[in-house]
Amino acid sequence: MSDTQKGILAMVMACTIWGFAALYWKLLAHLPPLEVLAHRSFWSAVTFVAVLAVQRRLSHVRAALGSPRDAVLIFCASLMISLNWFVFIWAVGSGQATEASLGYFLFPLVAVLAGRLLFAESLAPLQWLAVALAACAVTLLTLGLGVPPWIALVLAASFGAYGILKKRLDVGPVVSVTAEVLLIAPLALAVILTDTQSTGVLGNSGRDAALLLFAGVLTATPLILFSYAARRVSLSTVGVLQYLNPSLQFFCAVVLLGEPLGFWHAVSFPVIWVALIVYSYASWRREKSATRAASSVSTSPTT
Repeated sequence: MSDTQKGILAMVMACTIWGFAALYWKLLAHLPPLEVLAHRSFWSAVTFVAVLAVQRRLSHVRAALGSPRDAVLIFCASLMISLNWFVFIWAVGSGQATEASLGYFLFPLVAVLAGRLLFAESLAPLQWLAVALAACAVTLLTLGLGVPPWIALVLAASFGAYGILKKRLDVGPVVSVTAEVLLIAPLALAVILTDTQSTGVLGNSGRDAALLLFAGVLTATPLILFSYAARRVSLSTVGVLQYLNPSLQFFCAVVLLGEPLGFWHAVSFPVIWVALIVYSYASWRREKSATRAASSVSTSPTT
């Protein structure tokens, strides 16, 4: 198996874990979302520290947090990812996983728009069309439901902000996430130890305890797989494969969790899917053009 094939396999595995994660959090829906978030954050910190200790890379975390600028960016990133995790856990527990999946469908288009507005990244006409289609879908859903799809918008915006902060960090993904969860681990532990809404610090049963403890591994594993894949697969391939995540989330919500698919969701989701197809095609075409241009430059004779 080639490195590219291994990368694609790792990416598919990561997105599959993320896509079916809603089923996992649904098993903990009887616990307060803040308690579940606290356990996810704390045990993620334990897991990531263990991984980096085995890799002898804990010094990289100290170096990242040793820079005041990077420490502030990492702290802000930890707030954004905590908000994202909390809203998703709450949405799944309250029977709104369908709208949560919409947020992750919207994220790539939010990221493209943020790149244009904040980093002056140029957009091809087809990419602008994709953003416009996404805006139309959100407008349709807002008019149909009478309220904006706040869950989807908060998930897309928080993950978009998280990505922007990460873009400003010259730190690897696993190291930066370790630093992020380490910063919020003391607060997470305080929530776990002071929680009075459950019968114990590890939920109401042995099953709860096992699920809460495993949350760290569930969080760490797909990120490590994603990091492995990103170094071996082209950006356009990574972008397309990432849509497997919200697609599986949508499947879990409607088919496995039995959430009703309302008329306006049934209208807006296809528009989002069309937008993502247009965006993926435009990104693939742009990357192919860039590759051809780079190949032309590298093979041109020098004088």
